[in-house]
Order: sequence, then C-alpha cells, then structure tokens
Amino acid sequence: MKRTGWLLLTAALLIATALRAQQQQTQKEQFINKLLQRMTLQEKIGQLNLLTSDMDVTGPFMKPGYKKDIETGACGAIFNAYTPQYTRQLQEMALKTRLKIPLLFGYDVIHGHKTIFPIPLGEACTWDMALMQKSARIAAVEASADGLHWTYSPMVDIARDPRWGRVAEGVGEDTWYGMQVAKAKVKGYQGTDLSADSTVLACVKHFALYGAIEAGRDYNTVDMSRRRMYQEYLPPYKAAVDAGVATVMTSFNEIDGIPATGNKWLLTDLLREQWGFNGFVVTDYTAINEMIAHGVAEDELEAGALAMNAGVDMDMQGGVYAGQLKKLVEQKKVTMQQIDTAVYRVLAAKYDLGLFSDPFRYCDPARAQREIMRPAHLQAAREIAKRSIVLLKNEKQLLPLRKQGTIAVIGPLANSQRDMIGNWSAAGDASKAVTLLQGIKNKLGSGVKILYEQGAYITGDTGMLKKALQKPRLETADTANAAQMLNDAVSLAQQADVVIMALGESQGMSGEAASRSGIGIPDNQQQLLKAVYATGKPVVLVLMNGRPLTLEWEDAHISAILETWFLGTEAGNAIADVLFGDYNPAGKITMTFPRNTGQIPIYYNHRSTGRPLNPDNKYTSKYLDVSNDPLYPFGYGLSYTKFTYGPLQLSSRQMSRGGQLRASIQVSNTGGYDGEEVVQLYIRDKVGSVTRPVKELKGFKKIFLEKGQSTTVTFIIHLEDLEFYDKDMQWTAEPGEFTVFVGTNSRDVQAADFTLN
Repeated sequence: MKRTGWLLLTAALLIATALRAQQQQTQKEQFINKLLQRMTLQEKIGQLNLLTSDMDVTGPFMKPGYKKDIETGACGAIFNAYTPQYTRQLQEMALKTRLKIPLLFGYDVIHGHKTIFPIPLGEACTWDMALMQKSARIAAVEASADGLHWTYSPMVDIARDPRWGRVAEGVGEDTWYGMQVAKAKVKGYQGTDLSADSTVLACVKHFALYGAIEAGRDYNTVDMSRRRMYQEYLPPYKAAVDAGVATVMTSFNEIDGIPATGNKWLLTDLLREQWGFNGFVVTDYTAINEMIAHGVAEDELEAGALAMNAGVDMDMQGGVYAGQLKKLVEQKKVTMQQIDTAVYRVLAAKYDLGLFSDPFRYCDPARAQREIMRPAHLQAAREIAKRSIVLLKNEKQLLPLRKQGTIAVIGPLANSQRDMIGNWSAAGDASKAVTLLQGIKNKLGSGVKILYEQGAYITGDTGMLKKALQKPRLETADTANAAQMLNDAVSLAQQADVVIMALGESQGMSGEAASRSGIGIPDNQQQLLKAVYATGKPVVLVLMNGRPLTLEWEDAHISAILETWFLGTEAGNAIADVLFGDYNPAGKITMTFPRNTGQIPIYYNHRSTGRPLNPDNKYTSKYLDVSNDPLYPFGYGLSYTKFTYGPLQLSSRQMSRGGQLRASIQVSNTGGYDGEEVVQLYIRDKVGSVTRPVKELKGFKKIFLEKGQSTTVTFIIHLEDLEFYDKDMQWTAEPGEFTVFVGTNSRDVQAADFTLN
C-alpha cells in the first residue's frame, strides 16, 4: 500500500506540473497574440531589427540615429550594450514607445563575461562537462547581473583546419565530443528556468558547417555532401537544439550553393521541421546584406526576401529588414503571416525572460557589484584554467620544477595581461589578468630569484600584426632594438638554473578574421628560442595560442612543452600551479596538431583509402617528405606520473541488436605522482555499406589514481554507439565486425573485436 500511495502521489505531482506548464503556455500565447494584434507593421518590423551599441574610453554610447530607432520602436534588440546603468537607460527609452515593448540585450559572452575562463578550445581539453557547464553558469550569472539577456554562444562548429582562427571558439574536431559540450554549455547559460534573473538565452552558432570553410580562410565557402553534413557536422547543432537552446545564429558560408542566411532547406526544413526548433533565428553581422556579394541577390530587397522566406527572424546590424520588409509585404514577396511568426518568436523570448513583467530585472547595480568577479568565480577560473593545460612533452621529468634557485622567465607573452584573456574576451578587464611572470612570483615569493626579459616582440612581421590587431598603436615591432632584446635575453638565461619561455601567438593572431597560412611560432620568437636553447640551460616552453601549432623543431629539441592556450583572468596562477607541481596536468587535446601545414586537414577519425599506407609500397597513400602521422594526435596529453593499461576485456564477442556489451580495462598509476587520466573509448565499424572512419570516439571516463593505485574502468557499449547513416541515408547499425579501442589517446590504445549479430 505504501508503494501504491507513493506512486499515486508521484503521478499526481506530474499531472499537476504538466497542467501548470500548459496553463503558463496558454497565458504566454494569449499575451503575445493580443500584443501582436495591437502592433502596426512598422512596429513588428522593429522587433526584427538588431542594432549595435558601441564603447569608447568614456564608456558605452548609442549612435544618435539608433537612439531614434529605439524611441520610435524601430529596434527590438541591442548588442554590445551592457552595465545595469546603461541598459536601464536604453530600456527606459524603449518603454516610452506606444506599446512599451522591452529591448533584448545581447553580447559576445564567449568564455566568461568579466571573469574570463580559458578559450573554448582550451577549456575543452579538461574533458570535464561539469566544469564546462559551470563556467557557462558563472558567465551567465555575471552577464545577467551586468544587464545582459542573451549570449552569442556556444560555437559548436566542427573544425579540422587549424589555419582557421575561429577554432579558438570551438571544441575541436570530434562530433561526439562536440555534442556533449554543446549540451553542457546550453544548460549552463540557460539553467533550468529562463525566468530566473541569473540566466541568459544561449545562441548556438554558426548554423551550419562554418568550421569546414575551404583553405581555413574565414568567411570562405563550404561544399560538402549531405552524408558528411548529417554524420559529422550537424550533430552538435542538433544536440544544442535538443538541450533547449533558445536561439540559433546563421553562418556566413554557403550550403549546397545557397548562403546559410537564405537557405530554406537549412533553416526551415531541417532546423524547424525535422529538428523541432521553436526559438528564433538571428543572422550573423550583416549576413543578409552579404548575400549580394555571394551573388544570389541583386539588391537588399531581394536579399531580405531570401532571408525571410528561408526562416530568418532577426537581422543583425544589416538594416535590411528595417528598410525592405514593408516593401516586400506590399509586393507580396513576403506575407504578414511570416512577419507575425518571426515577431512572435522574438516576443516569446522576451516573455520567457520575464521582461514584460519587469523590464529592469537585469538592471540592478547592487547585484552587479555583488556577483561580478567575486572570489568564488576567480577560484573557479583558476581551477578550470589549470585543468585546461596540456603537457605535450616532459623529457627526463624536467617538470615539475623545484621551488628554488634562479629561474629566468623570457618571452613576449610572459608579462602581457591583454594576451592572458585571449580573443573574444569582450567585457574582460585585462588589467585584472594575472600574467605568467606574476603567477610565478605569487607562487614562489621571495625565496627564489626570478629574472625576466621580454626577449622579442610577438612578431617581426608588422604587416601581419597590423592586420591582426587593426590598432597598430597598441603593439608595434621596433626592429631597431630587436637584436639587443635577444642578446639581453640570452645573457639572462645564462644566469639561470632553468629557463621558462612564454611564446606563441598574440590574442589577435587567432579568433575571427585571424586565419594564418603558416601556424608555427613566429620566426623572430623561434630565433629567440633557438638562441636560449643554445646556452645549454634546461628550457621549459610555455605555449600561448588559440589554435594547434606546428612544432616539429620545438618537439625535437625542447625538453618540456606545456600547451596553455589563452587561459583567462587567472592564467598566470594556473600555469604556475602546473609548472611547480601543485597540480599534475591531465588535459588532453581535442584537435590534432599537424607536423606541418602540408598535412592539413588532418584529423584522427578519417576514412581509410583503397591504398592505405604501406611503407614497403610506393603506390600507397603517403607523403614523400613527411610522415602521415600528426605530431600530437587527438586525445593526447601527458602527466607527471605514468598510467599503464592492461589488456582490453569484452564481456562477449557477440552483441545482439537489443543487447549491450561491456568493455573493461585495468588502469594503473605506475609513476611517482597522484594524478588524473582521461580513459578514452573508440569504435571502428570494419565493413559498412559506405566507408567508415578508422575509429570514432564514443565515450570517456576521467579517473583519479594515487601513485601505485589501480582500478578497472568499464564502458557499456549500446547499439546507438554503432549507428550511422547507411547507403540509403537511414540511421542504423549494420551487422558485422567491430573493433573496440581503449587507451590514453586516439593513437595509443588496446583493441578487441566483437560481432554485431
């Protein structure tokens, strides 16, 4: 009876919850439909118009013409406007309009708002979904406290070409892993209730396929088969939609010959009808206008028609909807029903955020002061930053360093606060960032002699620097004293017991509009590194960068290499934690590091060819001048300790379609330090109706082992782990032989076979 009563109570609660949700949905629909009936066409068009604010040394400001747009209801949303005081001012202007519809405030909160976390490509190396969700939650708390409602994140583009600068914003090359991160980020930003004032709308981008642009050159074209789209590139966007993402941003590239912003198949047939997305779609910056340059529209009138008919709801900064939609309705090229549907979606987002009940709920200066960069957030930033660091090499256990003697810190990135917070740090305050030099001083105090020289500029290529920064006054390369800087650094190194060199890219050399055809450390920095190496002193190379780099010489000569990316506000403290052994690094790269740019694109889950590599046969798939293998494979990362893997055991060599399989392996910490290990599971379908990848990530487990400790790690393999799009584009698992791989990265694995009946 007790169990029956509990079940009845549970059922009653579920029914009550469902009824309450239905009632709330009905109230929402009634409210918005009533408001729509009162709106003029011009007021409706205003809700679809997204305009930008701007920032100056004196603070944020709004262009006079845009102020008029707000006051007349010709603008429904603003981006690049934040602080509770400024957003309140703008909201008050909107509430003087006839219908008093509140504004929606958006911003690029990409890896933190004021407290800056590692760039997404770096944070992905934690292989910790809870931490990635936590950083998004903190970002949402700070952004919402600072007057914001909406972030243009997460970027979930699968990317396999490190020449593309925007790989910094994503999580690398793997589809399955990208899906997990997409879900974690959406949950972090949006929480469980959008009406809570600590949540923001997430915006998954760039829809779709932007990470596959040709030649790794930003804003370039994309061309791929539907099979590759569905199998490899679309699933992370779908995962975000399934997680309830509120908004979607279109990409700049074309898909099947049609720009994404004007692509009805993409935005209506796929996104809404197949996937069931019911939020609103926003363009990227001026993307509607750019369809003219694409060559699919003669003018803005035609471009606007393409976008609205494709399913775009909001125009970011292009002014096309504002200027052309009224004409398009009059010419019957766009219907009032389409306009109403788009407006409904935008108003629904504002309703869900609670802006109609309280337009100023995100405009509380006291809350901003209380929440922004609070100690707990900085502590989390340091924790996530140190877990993002990847140990690429550690010959003769040079690391961790001892907290004694004389240490030389050399390099243009060793004491650069701006570069610590990386690209797309938006509202981040570089003056609060902890540099590597400062972090080492914080760690060691006065008991160790610390020497410092810059040694070189970021690059001697002033032309590239100007393109990257577009503000050359901020960072110039005065080549007249470059030789003296190098000599001073070498003299300094000769006085030290060990040299820490901070080299790589400036924050402006990766990110949007920062593609590079050569992705090595800049030549002048390499000259500095080689000169210091020639002193014979032990060298630790600390890399700071927004993409995989080509590091053949560095890997061959330098004893210890740490990949630290751009780690954010607490960068220096986090790197010092790892350098001196207070944290044992456990990061694993999520994007392959090529040996040279000639190997690009290079990624672990490629398909085999009919002539796979055979060193004894010339007529097989290979280069004459370099190995096929990458320098560092996907999933790679070392530890100060050593993890040993036993043989892989399967619970059975047969698997039925309704069953499952257990894959177990013993992992032992046989080194001298306690540490964490990311145990990775890959699967290969040996024979398919279409060619299949040589292996695919299907799971991982992050474990902690004390030195000398062992544990058995078990994965459960389900039918869904074997499914793919077959020759008829049906999602299925085909019977046949499979190989399971488990190991420390995608290359170094144990293997066992089974058959799906």
